[in-house]
Amino acid sequence: MPIREVVVRSLGEFVDQITPREPDPVTGRRRETGVFHGAADASWPLLTSLARLGGVNPPHTKVDLEAHILRNFIRYSRPYLKSPPANDWELLVLAQHHGVPTRLLDWSYSPLVAAHFATRRPRAGVACAIWRLDWQTVHRHFGFPELALLIDDVETLFDRPDAEGGEVHGRRHARFTPWVCFGERRRTGPEDRPFACMIEPSSLDERIVVQRGTFTLASDTSRSFDDFLSSQGLGATLTKFVVPAERAALLRDQLDLVGMDERRLFPDLDGVAAELRRYYS
Repeated sequence: MPIREVVVRSLGEFVDQITPREPDPVTGRRRETGVFHGAADASWPLLTSLARLGGVNPPHTKVDLEAHILRNFIRYSRPYLKSPPANDWELLVLAQHHGVPTRLLDWSYSPLVAAHFATRRPRAGVACAIWRLDWQTVHRHFGFPELALLIDDVETLFDRPDAEGGEVHGRRHARFTPWVCFGERRRTGPEDRPFACMIEPSSLDERIVVQRGTFTLASDTSRSFDDFLSSQGLGATLTKFVVPAERAALLRDQLDLVGMDERRLFPDLDGVAAELRRYYS
C-alpha cells in the first residue's frame, strides 16, 4: 500500500486525526502508539543527516564516510563526555543528537514536538508536514520485538542463540555493532538482510527527555527512509500529515498557545534565546 497523505489545516484538526477512533479494548484509553517527525517542506523525502551530507541533489553521495565520521567523533568527543558510553551504539546516538551526520533518523513520541519542528521556520508558499510511523508493524515485519529497543538491545538485535551454546545454524554469533552495520568486518549472516528498527535512547541529556526523542535505524543508506519502507511493502506504516502553506503560520501560533516552543524543548539559555528570536520576528 502507498504512503497515506492527509491534509490538516489546524492543530485541532491534526489532533483529531491522530486520536484513535475507538478506545483500546484492554486499557479503555485512546492512546497514540506511533512516533512523529516534523519536516519544514512537505515535498522532502525522509532523508537522514548522513543522506543530506554533500547536498540533496542528489542525496546519499557521501554515505561511505559514516565510519570515518564516527571514528573522528569518538576521537574528539572523549574530553566532553560526562560518563563512558555504554557501547558504540550510544556513541552513535550521541553523535546524531549533537548534529553529527549519521544514518539515524529523529522521531518523537509527541506529535506536538514534531509539529513544532515542522513549523518553527515556515517559508512563504511552502507546505510543511508531520510524518507518523507505525513502528510496531515495522518491527513485526522484520521479526523484532514489538518493543522500543534500548541501546543495549541493539547489540543483540540479530542474536538467535540455540539452547546449546549460543550458535546460529552451527555458527557462533558476534555482537552487532555500528561497524558491522556500516559494512566493516561484515559476515554472511542474518544482519545482512534488509531491516529497520526503532531505538529508544537512554536519558543522555535533558533535551532528549523533554523532546521525547527516539530514532530509527535502517540497513539501507542508498535511499530515503520512506522509499526503503515502500520497497519492503511497508509504505502503509507511514502517514504524512500535510499542512498547507497558507495554514502553517496558524498552526505555529496554536503551538505557541499551548506552550510548545523552543523554551520548553531546549531547556537552556539557547532555547530561551531561540524562542524569543522566533516569537518576536
